[in-house]
Amino acid sequence: MSTAEAAANTAQAPARAVFAAVDIGASSGRVMLGRVSPAGVALETVHRFPNGVVEIDGGLRWNFDALYAEVLEGLKAAAAVAAVQGETIASIGIDTWAVDYGLVDKAGELVAQPYSYRDDRSRAAVAPVHAKLDPARLYQATGLQFLQFNTIYQLATERDLAGLQALLIPDLIAFRLTGKRRTEATNASTTGLFDAVAGEWATEFFAALGLRKDLFPPLIQPGEAYGGLLPDVAAAVGLSRETQVVAVGSHDTASAVAAVPADTEDFAYISSGTWSLVGLELKHPVLTEASREANFTNERGVDGTIRYLRNVGGLWLLSECQRTWAGEGFQPDLAALLAAAAALPAGGPQINADDPYFIAPDNMPERIRAAVRRTGDLLPNDPAAITRCIMDSLATGYAKTITAAERLAGRPVDVVHVVGGGSQNSLLCQLTANATGRPVVAGPVEATAMGNVLVQARAAGAAAGGLAELRSIIAAGASLRRFEPLIIVRQGNVR
Repeated sequence: MSTAEAAANTAQAPARAVFAAVDIGASSGRVMLGRVSPAGVALETVHRFPNGVVEIDGGLRWNFDALYAEVLEGLKAAAAVAAVQGETIASIGIDTWAVDYGLVDKAGELVAQPYSYRDDRSRAAVAPVHAKLDPARLYQATGLQFLQFNTIYQLATERDLAGLQALLIPDLIAFRLTGKRRTEATNASTTGLFDAVAGEWATEFFAALGLRKDLFPPLIQPGEAYGGLLPDVAAAVGLSRETQVVAVGSHDTASAVAAVPADTEDFAYISSGTWSLVGLELKHPVLTEASREANFTNERGVDGTIRYLRNVGGLWLLSECQRTWAGEGFQPDLAALLAAAAALPAGGPQINADDPYFIAPDNMPERIRAAVRRTGDLLPNDPAAITRCIMDSLATGYAKTITAAERLAGRPVDVVHVVGGGSQNSLLCQLTANATGRPVVAGPVEATAMGNVLVQARAAGAAAGGLAELRSIIAAGASLRRFEPLIIVRQGNVR
């Protein structure tokens, strides 16, 4: 049957609502169609595209114009697929990484391609910001962990913001689609300018840094709508102007945590991808000095929850190693590489996986080996050994972070949920179970897109309830694996 015939046959049938999820990470993006039922969330990828930092005008930036063109292409593909299947796209949700922003003028034009958090420009701004705002006071208000690329430090490098407005990346995409300027709350909470208790902008910090209070647009919560599509956008992608762009947990980790298939409150989560976000879901922020010293962050989640977490490096380390090895003519199969790493004995050298030393792209294998040398140990120039070092280091980092979160938040952890790409990595999941001494439940891989879709579905009335009910939908349809902690015996020693 041809596409035209299929469309004709379904034209008389009642249209079924589906949801478009625009999910963009630091290395790739995709547009997916999500279908929600009591049996779970079914996702269909209709468009994939690469992403990555590029050097523009002397800095590491995102090619936003190219990204937006890919979003339009993806929405066009989604509209075509939905039409053939007799479905109506009820809404569009957008999630991306956090902290980065684009500056637009009064006419809505982007004045430059947005800087990437991987650019080093904000390092020099940290001391001047702290001279005006005591770090302890910043934490007491925002609960945000110190990272040199937080939005507050990036903004301090800007020379002239007169007449400009800052739009975080997912809000910038939504603005291009709808013409409406808003700032979604889960992403706003990563800026260093958001009050963790009040859930509003910390206007005192804007004043202290000489920033206009309207530098960012008004806040919008997950589940609220930016608005319908602009006429030219609707025509370009083949959707109705009434198609709503709905705010989701636009910080991708917020969407991922919303889709953790937990059946208890006493869980820890690891959103494992380019970065690893490790923590607990709380009802209230933890703003103690001990929490600040441990560099934990309190970011907003869906339904006003708090994502109490730390960044612990991530699979960026391995992907950068693979990129370097490929440039040297060595392109090992990932499954074979992980199997070779798993066959190596426990107790090998480790690194601090969340050291800022590893943030920028470079020769990652050599940087890892250099970091090991600084500990007084040696790491062979062997891909399997380097891969095992990365996996052991991540698992150790996860365990330390979860233990610290339990202590600081006064909340026990019974189970660890790993979602995202890292949930497919059996070696990492097993090492995490061993290191934490708790069972690890791995999956779903597509947690971010599922969380995105579920918030849209609830806004449209296709799902109901709070996070517990949404998570039960995920659990009903997800393929999950469980890893029990092992006691490893080697050479007569128990480890």
